[in-house]
Amino acid sequence: MFEETEKLILEDRQGEALVMGPEKKGGKKIFLESYGCQMNFSDSEVVASIMSKNGFSLTKDLTQADAVFINTCAIRDNAEQTVRKRLKDFNQLKKNKPAMLVGVLGCMAERLKQKLLEEERIVDIVAGPDSYRDLPRLVETAESGQKAVNVFLSREETYADITPVRLDENGVSAFITIMRGCDNMCSFCVVPFTRGRERSRDPQSIVNEAKDLFSKGYKEVTLLGQNVDSYKWAGTGGGKTNFAQLLEMVALVSPELRVRFSTSHPKDITEEVVTTMARYENICNYIHLPIQSGNSRILKLMNRTYDREWYLNRIKMIRGIIPDIGLSTDVIAGFCSETEEDHKDTLSVMEEVHFNYAYMFMYSERPGTPAEKKLNNDVPELVKSRRLSEIIELQKKHSLKNNLACIGKTCKVLVEGNSKKSGEMLKGRNDQNQIVVFPKEQYKRGDYVMVKIENCTSATLIGRALKN
Repeated sequence: MFEETEKLILEDRQGEALVMGPEKKGGKKIFLESYGCQMNFSDSEVVASIMSKNGFSLTKDLTQADAVFINTCAIRDNAEQTVRKRLKDFNQLKKNKPAMLVGVLGCMAERLKQKLLEEERIVDIVAGPDSYRDLPRLVETAESGQKAVNVFLSREETYADITPVRLDENGVSAFITIMRGCDNMCSFCVVPFTRGRERSRDPQSIVNEAKDLFSKGYKEVTLLGQNVDSYKWAGTGGGKTNFAQLLEMVALVSPELRVRFSTSHPKDITEEVVTTMARYENICNYIHLPIQSGNSRILKLMNRTYDREWYLNRIKMIRGIIPDIGLSTDVIAGFCSETEEDHKDTLSVMEEVHFNYAYMFMYSERPGTPAEKKLNNDVPELVKSRRLSEIIELQKKHSLKNNLACIGKTCKVLVEGNSKKSGEMLKGRNDQNQIVVFPKEQYKRGDYVMVKIENCTSATLIGRALKN
């Protein structure tokens, strides 16, 4: 779901948290905290909407909360350990405020289910990603002293009729979830088990959400899905909509509304999608295309359903249509049976593609996945760590080289707010999703500004605004 900082965007984001929400007076209060991917942050906006309609208000003060919800990620072990540490904090507070309810939402709730309630006894409410409509009832159940759980996975739930409460207060960019679940059974991944089967939203509901956001002053939307390229909708009249067609529909909302999307899958991304991107100036020239490994044998063990050659051909196709495309990826170091030669294949793919940035992780075996059941997690942790360090160092070099190539060029930047390092500098992103900072002058959040790049770091482009 989706992640912009002024440091190099390379580290594991699953440990990030965001305490969110406009505070309102009256009624019971909930404190909502999210970890993990963009989808989780988007889901929290759905939760906020559901709870607000049922008489709850959001608070940023944990000590004032009647209920604490933590929206969780289960994709790696350290993500779960971070959540467990946070739950200890909540339970410490609960000793002085025993009526306060603690709820675990999302993927970790779906994976551990009643274990959190019955064995560990560290929460009062457990709600999976498809049961957020049931949260008001679950709260009532927990208030009566009973443990409350709903981890039912739906084949229909998309929350298409719910208008999310926008919790990112920049008022410029917003997420729109276009589909839920995943049908790709990558051997290392828990998502099909924690988020269920793939299902797409009615395209008109997506377009209407984009129109509503634009009418409220938002200048950018990111279309979210576990695999957006497999989006498909069949209407009752026989009409069908694929992702390229949806992308065009959203782009046509307004030329002043930037459109991004995440995440793409190498086996599914099509020329139609890329040519649609090229056709519309407001569809950003940026694609996140996870490779995971540069070795075909490892990719087969991962059940990624493509090989090294296929991936590189997709990159060639994309750059053939959009030469200045911004590209990012995901890389896993130390997957089952990975050898030094396999690892070097990953480094060589990175050398060939030169990604703008990457999300890079050591392989973390997840209970219940095909890899955990069928493969041997036999790469020593020290070896995984060393390989990851080599991947990170190479990506730093590529990120710096890509940014150095931008010096002297001019790019269009959507201002998102102040730079974290200086109140005299503004921050935004260009078409290729690169972070750009420049002196504030008369510009403000939400402005489109033409910026000439004069300097850079490996994470950030630094420039000055050009006068109109």
